[in-house]
Amino acid sequence: MSGGFWARRSVALYLLAWLMLGVLLAGLIVATSEASTAASLLFALPLALFYACACGFSAYYLCRAYPLAQRRLRAVLTVFLFSGLSAALLWCAAGSAWAALCRLLLGQEGAVIFNRPFAAVMLGIGVLLYWMTAVAHYLALEFERARRAETRALESRLLAQDAELRMLRTQIDPHFLFNSLNSISALTAIDAGRARDMTLQLAGFFRQTLGLEAHRKVSLGEELALVECFLAIEQVRFGPRLAFAHEVGEDARECLLPPMILQPLVENAVKHGIGQLLDGGMIRIDAERAGSLLRIRVGNDADPDGAGAQGEGRGIGLVNVRQRLAAAYGREASVHWARENNTFRVQLVLPAETERDLRCEY
Repeated sequence: MSGGFWARRSVALYLLAWLMLGVLLAGLIVATSEASTAASLLFALPLALFYACACGFSAYYLCRAYPLAQRRLRAVLTVFLFSGLSAALLWCAAGSAWAALCRLLLGQEGAVIFNRPFAAVMLGIGVLLYWMTAVAHYLALEFERARRAETRALESRLLAQDAELRMLRTQIDPHFLFNSLNSISALTAIDAGRARDMTLQLAGFFRQTLGLEAHRKVSLGEELALVECFLAIEQVRFGPRLAFAHEVGEDARECLLPPMILQPLVENAVKHGIGQLLDGGMIRIDAERAGSLLRIRVGNDADPDGAGAQGEGRGIGLVNVRQRLAAAYGREASVHWARENNTFRVQLVLPAETERDLRCEY
């Protein structure tokens, strides 16, 4: 339906342009001869529409048969030289016949006189118009090729994002799953109720991650709920050693972001931060909306003497987050990390988008 609409609109614009050329041709006839305005328009407009159809079909199929990227330039120029000359000669013949018919119907007074000088002018104009039509077709074909390439690139990008999300799901620390199962096993003997609750939490967490789609962004509130579910499971293993706090503005909570973008950062905070401290520590998430930007900070207590992937900023989680933000927002998003005293912080800066903003755009 949409393609038909665009095709009809393109044809309408094409014919309108040729009608304007027909008016110009009629004006040229009136200015250079004794033909009347009515007779000039009657002669020029049908002739322009006839040549529009002839040029349109002929040039289109030749442009498809002789693509610039696959044919030698000399061969293309030769083909269009002869085809343009042939089409212009056909146009002159049609013009001569149409002029004779107009004189027969309207009489000699004020009629268009089709003589040799006029035929030479029409021949030159016909060749130029044919070549211009061919150039327009080449531009249209190139635009269509570029649009198809852009569509394929977008599809590839969406597939890559889906693959990244699937890979991220498989990268959810296997030790997290094994430790959770061990904790459930241990709790079964001493507290069956907590074991059952932890099993349900673990099932709910993986159910939520499996329902996510890479091309569909989620709100920061939904992302925080997933993080809280993950940390609730980890707190069964770490107990009071793991504390969690967050401060998120209501306007920031509605902002959209790629799914599971905070998950690797929180996993890093647990594994490389809290897990390395005998007394444990706190993981804190702060988020605020500053105009058109959303700022998210993920911080955790860290061993002051510790080193490794998190401290150096080269862990898989940080690399994954940086690559996913670059794929989703380009240069509009950034990731920064720093270690200050006994705290490791990661800050994400990305465009602030909400469902309401996206609906307004469409």
